[in-house]
Amino acid sequence: MKAHTSETQATITPEKALEFLKEGNERFVKNLKMNRNLLEQVNDTREGQWPFAVILSCIDSRTSAELIFDQGLGDIFSIRIAGNFVNRDILGSMEFGCKIAGSKLIVVLGHSKCGALKGGLDAAAVQELGMDNLNQLIYHFDSCIQEVIHEGEERSSKNENLLERLNICNIRRTIEDIRNQSHTLKTMEEKGEIKIVGANYCVESGTVNWI
Repeated sequence: MKAHTSETQATITPEKALEFLKEGNERFVKNLKMNRNLLEQVNDTREGQWPFAVILSCIDSRTSAELIFDQGLGDIFSIRIAGNFVNRDILGSMEFGCKIAGSKLIVVLGHSKCGALKGGLDAAAVQELGMDNLNQLIYHFDSCIQEVIHEGEERSSKNENLLERLNICNIRRTIEDIRNQSHTLKTMEEKGEIKIVGANYCVESGTVNWI
């Protein structure tokens, strides 16, 4: 399997880019990894890169986008942060990936049993640990928690149903933030130049469910 070139990237539509990822995850789940010569891909990409997608995922060690979508060197831009949310630096990276480098798809990839979201639900206990930067990070999910929690429901990472509702809300909220906070990406999507989609990875099965 050859690395993408400027010519092959130019022929990829947003819909085709999404199909590449769906096919890749199907191969991953079936343990049918595509045959790639990674050292050859190193050589193929030494003069430049032409990824077809930008994937924002969590730092969780089980959610490497290249692996779960069975992609090679130069195929995707991979952005990772605990809880897969955006800030201005991440949005700038996405703008570079799509507007400058030619990617056709943005995927916000959440996952089941997310530790960052668990931290958001258990914020009071986490704050007692005294890690200021981690406390700031998990506070990011508070608005989604308030949106999905039911009156009288236990706010705890042990509440698996609440955790998964929070996961889906967070994916959708991140997509909204991309559109609301990046005029560049919103305009590209409206013109059909890119797609912005959400997905949820199951750490128990390896399957990606598209939202």
